[in-house]
Amino acid sequence: MNLNGQKAVLSGATKELLLQWGETKNYWHDGKSREFEERYMLELMARVGQATTLIDKLEEVLQKIQKDCE
Repeated sequence: MNLNGQKAVLSGATKELLLQWGETKNYWHDGKSREFEERYMLELMARVGQATTLIDKLEEVLQKIQKDCE
């Protein structure tokens, strides 16, 4: 199982979302957009960061298990 590929997919999707959000903010820049960013976008970015860190750790564990089973 290779989680690095899945991490790349998650990172790519996140990067695309951030680009699109940046474009959206050019047209939507009222109090509700700031609320949306604080409530959803910042939380999402934090969670994606946590997920990628955990994916790295899980990949290390899986590689160790595979090595130990050989």
